[in-house]
Amino acid sequence: MTAMMRQMGKQILTIAALASLILLVQGALRPEPVLAGPLVTTIVTNPLTGVAINGMDPVSYFTEPEPLQGKPDFEYDWGGVAWYFANAANRDAFIRSPDVYAPQFGGHCTMSLARGYLSDGNPGLYMIIFGKLYLFYSSGNRDAFQLDEASAIKGANTNWGPLSKQLVTQ
Repeated sequence: MTAMMRQMGKQILTIAALASLILLVQGALRPEPVLAGPLVTTIVTNPLTGVAINGMDPVSYFTEPEPLQGKPDFEYDWGGVAWYFANAANRDAFIRSPDVYAPQFGGHCTMSLARGYLSDGNPGLYMIIFGKLYLFYSSGNRDAFQLDEASAIKGANTNWGPLSKQLVTQ
């Protein structure tokens, strides 16, 4: 009986070794871990187009009742990323003062940063506080921000330095 059990054990080990070899050859198993670099960039961009804040015109947040979709005809590269504008005047205003119009924290969610982690802001969920544009991941995050704006901004500023060092620059 023990000889039969040893034989079955050898067969099981052989089958497991062959299965592992097949998976290794097919690339399903890796002999050593592959470390991925950071996937998040300092300026939030559309993953398909590479355009900042999904192509929204950052100046229009300050000049219009609702932000406008930018156009590729009025593009400007700033921070290593393409930004779209609704018209030449908005593009030119941004060129003169990008720090005035660009969303804070590269467009990352302000409330997430205040809580100590990164998430992309949604260009449709925003607030302008003290002349600065802040984006939020969700309406819940925006609501939480409104409960104590000053404290949230302070926390986001504190956390942005260390967290932004983990990001890929354009």
